[in-house]
Amino acid sequence: MAITHGVTKKATNITLSADVLAEAKALNINISQACDRYLRDLVRSEREKRWREEHAEFIAAYNQALEQDGLPLDEWRSF
Repeated sequence: MAITHGVTKKATNITLSADVLAEAKALNINISQACDRYLRDLVRSEREKRWREEHAEFIAAYNQALEQDGLPLDEWRSF
């Protein structure tokens, strides 16, 4: 394991399409950085999706309450 910028990294083996790998190498794309960046984005997106699913009932109830009652303290809003 190597530590880079405070982030622990771990070597792993992955299987990639040979044609894409060859082209990425020809374009001097850092495969590790590209995979790490994409996986981080994918993990973030999946976490957000799951959070929305887990809290969907509360969000729906909150939105319904806003529709019925309006925003809290709305009568004192100056904009």
